[in-house]
Amino acid sequence: MMRKEKILAIALASVMAFAAGSALAAGDVAKGKKVFKKCAACHSNKPGVTKVGPSLFGVYGRKAGTEKSYKRYRGMVGANWTWDEKTLDAYLQDPKAYVKKHNNGKRTSMTFKLKGKRKAGQRADVIAYLKTLK
Repeated sequence: MMRKEKILAIALASVMAFAAGSALAAGDVAKGKKVFKKCAACHSNKPGVTKVGPSLFGVYGRKAGTEKSYKRYRGMVGANWTWDEKTLDAYLQDPKAYVKKHNNGKRTSMTFKLKGKRKAGQRADVIAYLKTLK
């Protein structure tokens, strides 16, 4: 009987962990819009409007380094990934390290980080917001 209880407890814990991870991945659009204010110093949420960085309008689902109105890409030239939840989450944790690792040692000028478990919720929220920019 003891073995059944352990298996049940492990199964229940696994389901709860999966559910918590799914909830975190979903993000909160309203909170993400607030987090985006930190991004707005360098990025626009309007189509074709560039600042120091490219417009993030339509970024979700777009191949990295391909925003047509932005001509100053350095580290993103030749990037072979598309911005989705996984890539955005990894990138936002440490943009410089991500680009260096995933784009042949190239460098990006992006310095903003949402690193660590404490910031995971903010990453999920801003990603949820970015998904709405279409």
